[in-house]
Amino acid sequence: MIIDKNSYWDLALVFFLSALAIWASFHFIGPTWISWVIAIVLWLFCIFQMFFFRVPERQCPCNGRTVTSVADGKISIVDTAFEKEFLGRECKRVCIYMDFFDVHANFWPVDGEVTDYRYHPGKHFLAFKPKSSEENEHTTTVIRTSAGREILFRQIAGTFARRIVCYSKPGLAVRAGEQCGIIKFGSRIDFYLPMDAHIKVEPGDKVRACESVIAELPED
Repeated sequence: MIIDKNSYWDLALVFFLSALAIWASFHFIGPTWISWVIAIVLWLFCIFQMFFFRVPERQCPCNGRTVTSVADGKISIVDTAFEKEFLGRECKRVCIYMDFFDVHANFWPVDGEVTDYRYHPGKHFLAFKPKSSEENEHTTTVIRTSAGREILFRQIAGTFARRIVCYSKPGLAVRAGEQCGIIKFGSRIDFYLPMDAHIKVEPGDKVRACESVIAELPED
């Protein structure tokens, strides 16, 4: 199992506190069966945290025109929206909600070059709320493909997410299917795609990072 390199200290803290709580339960709590229940629950939680912070191996169906999912989760919105921060135009928007049980490692959706990146500190509303896309802590990344198409995606923190990791920086060459960061706990990804992109998903669909095709870009 590969663990996200930015999450080693998170896991170390979880294991340390769990071990401390187990030690305390056996020394200060009785009867013994209660301590064993506490120990089992805490070690199961530690195993779950390892699962949560893992970076899964995925096969990316890239062909130069596919836009694959940045994250595991559920499609919550497919609509048209004006992207004002970088693109300044109407786009097709696809939003993915990631719940507490989804793998939270994120992956590049296309091959290309990062042209713009910005981090925004902010609030921590529930990630599926409409206002979370602008008011919550989030990052914005724009990738230009070799065909000159611009794909924008946002990593948006949710109520319990307190840290977004993103590898984006202007000028960085990226490959679809490679890890681009991670969001800690429940959160959301918003895509802004060209108006002539053919959307392959609809609200309610479950998607997997790298493997699920979000949209197909037209041939030049």
